Amino acid sequence: MKEFDVIVVGKGNAALCAALAAHDGRARVAMLEAAPQDEAGGNSRFAGGAMRITYDDVDDLRRILEISEEEALNTDWDSNTADEFFDDMYRVTAYRCDPDLTETLVRQSLETMVWLRSKGVRFTPFYGSTSQVINGRRRFFGRNPVAVSGGGEGLVQMLDQAAEKAGIEVFYETRATSLVYDGAKVSGVRALRRGDPVEFRAKCVVLACGGFEANPEMRTKYLGKGWELAKVRGTRFNMGEGLRMALDIGACPHGNWSGRHTTPWDRHAPEFGDVNLMNSWYRHSYPLSVMINAEGRRFVDEGADFYNYTYAVYGEAILNQPGQFAWQVFDGKAKPYMRSEYRDKRATRVVADSLEALAPQLEGVDPEQFLRTMHDYNAAVRRGAEYNPATKDGACTVGLALPKSNWAIPYDTAPFEAYNTTCGITFTFGGLRIEPTTGQVVDLAMRPIPGLYTAGEMVGGLYYFNYGSGTGLVSGAVFGRMAGESAARAAAGVAAAA
Repeated sequence: MKEFDVIVVGKGNAALCAALAAHDGRARVAMLEAAPQDEAGGNSRFAGGAMRITYDDVDDLRRILEISEEEALNTDWDSNTADEFFDDMYRVTAYRCDPDLTETLVRQSLETMVWLRSKGVRFTPFYGSTSQVINGRRRFFGRNPVAVSGGGEGLVQMLDQAAEKAGIEVFYETRATSLVYDGAKVSGVRALRRGDPVEFRAKCVVLACGGFEANPEMRTKYLGKGWELAKVRGTRFNMGEGLRMALDIGACPHGNWSGRHTTPWDRHAPEFGDVNLMNSWYRHSYPLSVMINAEGRRFVDEGADFYNYTYAVYGEAILNQPGQFAWQVFDGKAKPYMRSEYRDKRATRVVADSLEALAPQLEGVDPEQFLRTMHDYNAAVRRGAEYNPATKDGACTVGLALPKSNWAIPYDTAPFEAYNTTCGITFTFGGLRIEPTTGQVVDLAMRPIPGLYTAGEMVGGLYYFNYGSGTGLVSGAVFGRMAGESAARAAAGVAAAA
């Protein structure tokens, strides 16, 4: 049996932030990580790196970014004021997101990034994914101009270095199995370390070990039929054990348990995420495409919004199509604006000089209906609208039962390219109910459970139905830091009382 002040279960972004914050509070901290060291880092390692924060102007961004005077003056940086952040959170979650949790996320987002920078984390403008150069001037879109250097893997590496410098002890290949709980207080964790049972005692425990997205049995149970067929975009170690452990002692579930974050993903990507090939499989340029199912028909409004606000549900829309796949079809005029991963040699791609030549190459698709769909689409494109991928340009279709609201162009320019996609699941929305200013888990009677805190994907109530890109890593850091600080204070109080 090993004893500490605070035990953090997990080792992704939220867990590392919790451990560092607890260490700042003078707690002796240990981390339990189910994965071996070379696969550690949870889903955070597989994140694209977007960080959605509250900012009014470029001066706010300069608190965490190195931005030259030339960049500041020659770029439209957009804004994400507190009001805009609130509006986007409520809009994409159908006004269901927990208002208190959302308040914490929005109000603490920028300051938490400043804190991360003090820990050695570095940020960069998100040029590659959320900006376009139009008429010689760069413009950010989707209120998301910030990314962490090196993406999610870079974030984990930088936080790892901070944790190592702080002397935080990490136990790898140690899968937590249950909480030590006497009916009044959580005082530790039981685990299997390389197959052998071990017990860790602590004054407080922070659960930050992810959702159940890698567990096909739990996906089918909570998300429904067919979800066992989804590709897992991230780690294979997020099996839902942290949630089960907490629910077993009477923790209160919260949030959208049938909800999940998904993404359009290459149809022939591996079963689980591969951090070395992570960027190969994204298919996020679909707003500039026409998406076609096996029947040769469109099934979503591809241009309803920037990808930042629709990709988390359009992955699900693809899973719901016959055969769980779709093809993203592009006209040659869109090619200069497509994301770099579409050029990866691993992409499932077909190319032709005409739609007629493309049709028989779309494996699994009714070619005749595909051509009818494209003919009707071309006839419906509103002529004369300016095509501008950096703004909602209003270039739309007219008269179709299923419109394309922006970025609609006639398909008349070769090369015509198509990319085979399926659904990749990133994380699940269902979680635990917490005190929104401390991160302490509450029980079924809404009473705080002494000694138990949570953060990251395990926090329920933030996301319903949909998700705005960049909030995942930020919420993990905000609530991880908060849980770690609270656990350290509580542990100090326990020690003082003893």
